[in-house]
Amino acid sequence: MNDENVLLHRDLPLWEDARPFLDVRNNDEHTIVAYGLARMLLAEIPEADESVVLPAILLHDVGWKRIDPDLLLLAVGRNPTRKDLVRDHELFGVEIAQEILERQRPSGVDTEAVLAIIDGHDTTKEARSINDAVVKDADKAWRATPHGMKTICAWYDTDILDTVETLERVSNPFLLTPAGRALATGMCAAVKAEAQIEHYLGRASDA
Repeated sequence: MNDENVLLHRDLPLWEDARPFLDVRNNDEHTIVAYGLARMLLAEIPEADESVVLPAILLHDVGWKRIDPDLLLLAVGRNPTRKDLVRDHELFGVEIAQEILERQRPSGVDTEAVLAIIDGHDTTKEARSINDAVVKDADKAWRATPHGMKTICAWYDTDILDTVETLERVSNPFLLTPAGRALATGMCAAVKAEAQIEHYLGRASDA
């Protein structure tokens, strides 16, 4: 990814239309970081189609906007009690994304392929295509990024090492591409190593 700006010019109109639907549960921030991860994964997986993957990652979570905000954290986490809401947000997401794509009509984008990925990006665990795998991995690998860990710790008031442990046990093993697994595993390893700086140096990190 060599561009100064993370979002491709083609995708800026989609982003502007999606933003009003992403202002819940840190989804706006999550989407930008996941988009950056998707671009990195695309560089490692040339057989994937960026004109499908990138619009899909921009629009994949717009459906959370139609879910009661008080119920959002019940749908995710270690012991979710409202898994039905995960499916609901996918269905709402398809409706919203279709409206945005039909309005913007981005050049060279296969709208049906994008919508097919959004419909099932969380509830179908196996990759239905290489494009689906990249979107799923970019979405899930966000949890292992510094931004993702900080966000998750704030949601659940958990320690960062507890979060890493959960990711390694629950999330990272189910990433679908070698590049996605390496990305998430490396970030988790770095966090665990950073936690031991004081042990080996006798002082806290200066960072």
